[in-house]
Amino acid sequence: MSMLTPPGMGGKYRITGDVYPRMRRPHRRRRIVLAATAAVVVLGAAGWGTLQLVDVFSGDAGTKAAAGKQADCKPAPTPTAAPAAALPKPAQITVNVYNATPRSGLAKTTADELAKRGFKVGKIGNAPAAYDKKVPGAGLLLGAPAAIKGAFPVLGTQLAGATTKTDTRATADVDLIIGTAFKNLSPKTTADAALVALTKPAPAPTGKC
Repeated sequence: MSMLTPPGMGGKYRITGDVYPRMRRPHRRRRIVLAATAAVVVLGAAGWGTLQLVDVFSGDAGTKAAAGKQADCKPAPTPTAAPAAALPKPAQITVNVYNATPRSGLAKTTADELAKRGFKVGKIGNAPAAYDKKVPGAGLLLGAPAAIKGAFPVLGTQLAGATTKTDTRATADVDLIIGTAFKNLSPKTTADAALVALTKPAPAPTGKC
């Protein structure tokens, strides 16, 4: 081996003249580094582009949804009270008071109290045989079909728990038949409050988005 042979090369390379072989480092490691760097750059660019597309489409969809909601959501009109039903006043209602209980005197005392509350009182007496001792509740309001939306609601404010029934009469008067569960008419303050609520217009519903 010549003294000019580089260490570690054994006898493979010999220096025979004044020209020396070039010593080159392997390129594999540099290629791997470059390939990894390029892959990172590509992946980063792809991710950034994806985020931009998501933002564009999601923002556009959100804007359209908000615009559609605003279009559907119209300002509600100013609430106005619904007209109240034309109910008769107590002075316009004639009440016949009949006692269907075994207790005497109830028809007279009840009729007197109704008169104090502004009702017109018609007939007073014992209930007809068809109802005598056959009204289990506090009382029964009996009248023509027109009384359902007229006299019945007004007279019903005076006696809690009273039931209603119609017959074939042609007159506008109504019967209050006192039942076996009757104790007293509703307190006047309670009855007056019920009358006010009955004739007070109901507020119109407000629109909501």
